[in-house]
Amino acid sequence: MLNYYSLETGISTLLLDKYVTNKHIRRLRFILDIDIKVHAIINIGGIDVWITDTIISTWIIMGVLIALAVVVRIKSKSFKEVPTGFQNIIEALVEVFDNYVRTTVGEKLMFLGNWFFTVFVFVLVSNISGIITGIRPPTADWSPTLALAIVTFVLIHVMGVKYRKGEYIKSFFQPMFLFFPINVIGELARPISISFRLFGNMLAGLIMMSLLYAMAPLVARFIFPAALHVYFDLFAGVLQTYIFVTLSLSFIAGATEVAEG
Repeated sequence: MLNYYSLETGISTLLLDKYVTNKHIRRLRFILDIDIKVHAIINIGGIDVWITDTIISTWIIMGVLIALAVVVRIKSKSFKEVPTGFQNIIEALVEVFDNYVRTTVGEKLMFLGNWFFTVFVFVLVSNISGIITGIRPPTADWSPTLALAIVTFVLIHVMGVKYRKGEYIKSFFQPMFLFFPINVIGELARPISISFRLFGNMLAGLIMMSLLYAMAPLVARFIFPAALHVYFDLFAGVLQTYIFVTLSLSFIAGATEVAEG
């Protein structure tokens, strides 16, 4: 049966077979991490859980971020009134992100800043993790991006009902009752669109870099693709993180905007 993983693998293999003709270079696709490898299948309650490259990469990134959070927590106990060094960096990052959230959603939704700071850091590290050889960016798989988008989808409607109550429910039937299906489809399209935007851009970068590595001469692989990593992994990674979080915050703010004033 055709599933998401076999579809993505088929597309990447087709691209390599079409543009890379040398059979020796073509074999490099098995070490380029385009294909999603299944390392183990664990049965939990009758449900098969696939341990893929994406799962392992996600665990690694989560472990690094949790360790970093623990270090910051321990260091914060010795923070002084006048920040210096490490404390200065942490406080600057928090202040910049707080201002970013405040200008995007307003003061009343500032409590969402903690969650979206976590999302921002996780997505950013996931996007740029492709620079490290052997790690597949989790965001090059639709599952993590869709999961984050679903959380945004839930927050949109929870915040909408919280601040606008019955008026928010009525908005689905405006300007008239016949528009209800269209409004519902529009809401369902939001998590799909932002998840595909992030996933598509990161997967495209992964495929492009893999093709370049496969086609470039052995010596050039250590020089030419390095510059492109700056764009596909670093620049695009930061940009797509900013877009994903900004759209998420904007959608939530839009759901509550009538309550202002």
